[in-house]
Amino acid sequence: MSVVSIPIVNRVYQMGCEDGQEGRLMELGRMVDMRARQILDKIGPLQESSLLATLCIVLIDEIQNKTQQPSVTDEDLHEILARIREIKHKMS
Repeated sequence: MSVVSIPIVNRVYQMGCEDGQEGRLMELGRMVDMRARQILDKIGPLQESSLLATLCIVLIDEIQNKTQQPSVTDEDLHEILARIREIKHKMS
């Protein structure tokens, strides 16, 4: 197990991870730091606990919005392809 130092808004957190995952953890830390700084830029200074709560709510909201977006199914694609072929046939 490795320990990585992750800076998030002027504080460094020591986090453990599996060997070989250090780079991924550091990248995720940079993403969290960037999002936390965006929140602070919008609403101003917050205590660490308030920033953490706000950050968690914002991130879970973003995750839920992405997972709730409708996706195109294979059936939809086959129907679209059939319509395109029908239009193409009519134009020929």
